[in-house]
Amino acid sequence: MKNKVILIASDQFGKGEPELGAAVLENFLVQLKQAEQKPVAIFCMNRGVYTLTDHSLSHLHLKELEEQGVPVFGCKTCVEHYGLVDELKAGKIAGLNHFMELAGQHEVFTIS
Repeated sequence: MKNKVILIASDQFGKGEPELGAAVLENFLVQLKQAEQKPVAIFCMNRGVYTLTDHSLSHLHLKELEEQGVPVFGCKTCVEHYGLVDELKAGKIAGLNHFMELAGQHEVFTIS
């Protein structure tokens, strides 16, 4: 994942059964924590902002990735739309201009 920005655009990895998708996303983040090469940043938008809250166990892994030095961001518009401003357990709120800046400099790997 070196030199990549991970865009988490959903609260699950892939389409289909929501519980399975959430478990696959959580497993992906566990693997990412253990990987030697970390992404440049992780940006959450749309329903992906739920992964930054208690609504998803993924917030625990995203918090650990932050502690390992990976910047984690939640889309300001999305966080506000879902009313999650006061519920974030991981990440910082950032505007889409910040995502555009990251995407202009690095390859984007999208989880949706």
